[in-house]
Amino acid sequence: MTGTRGRIDKRQAILEAAFTVFARDGYRAASVDTVAATAGVAKHTIYNHFGDKQSLFRAAVAALADDALARNLAAIETLRPERDPVEALTKVGLKLAKCYCDEKSWAVRRLLQAELGSMPELQDIVRERATDKVNDALADRLARLALAGHLRLSDPAVAAEQFGALLTGPFDARSRLGTRKIPFNELAEVTQNAVQTFLRAFGVR
Repeated sequence: MTGTRGRIDKRQAILEAAFTVFARDGYRAASVDTVAATAGVAKHTIYNHFGDKQSLFRAAVAALADDALARNLAAIETLRPERDPVEALTKVGLKLAKCYCDEKSWAVRRLLQAELGSMPELQDIVRERATDKVNDALADRLARLALAGHLRLSDPAVAAEQFGALLTGPFDARSRLGTRKIPFNELAEVTQNAVQTFLRAFGVR
C-alpha cells in the first residue's frame, strides 16, 4: 500500500508540475526536462508514467477537467428547489462564475485554443470528463426547480446550456481571455444579469 500511495503521489506531482510548465511556456516550448525538474523527479520517471510529452499533456488536461468537474458539481449541489428561484440561481450562478474565472480554468482554455488544431481530441476529453457532466447535473437541478413550480421547462438540458451561456459568455471579453482579473462586483453583476435574462425566458410569470 505504501508503494502504491507513493506512486499515486508521484503521478499527481508530475501532473501538477506539467500543468504549471505547459500553462507558463505553452505546449510546444515546454519540455519534459523542465516538467521533471519542477516535479522533483527523474525524466525517465515521467516516461514510465506517461510515455511521451503528448500523452503527458493529455493526462494533465484530463486531470484539470476532473478537478473542474468536482468544483462545478459542488457549486451546483447548492441549488435547492425550496428556495426563491432568484436567490437560488444567483447563489449557484456566482459559484459557477468563480469556477469559470479561476486562473486554472483560463489557462486550460488558452491551452486548448492553442493546440486544438493538432490535438482535436482535447476538446472531447474536456467535454466528456467535465462539460457534459456539469450540464447534466445543472439540468437535473433546474428540473427540480420546475417540479417545484419555479420554472417552465420543456427541455432541462437546453435550459442548462442557456444558463451556462448567459453566465459565462460575457467573461471572455471582460477578462480579455483571462488576462484581466474580474473583480467580485463584476462577477455579481454578470450573474445577476444572467439570472434575470434566464428567468424572463424560463421563469413562471
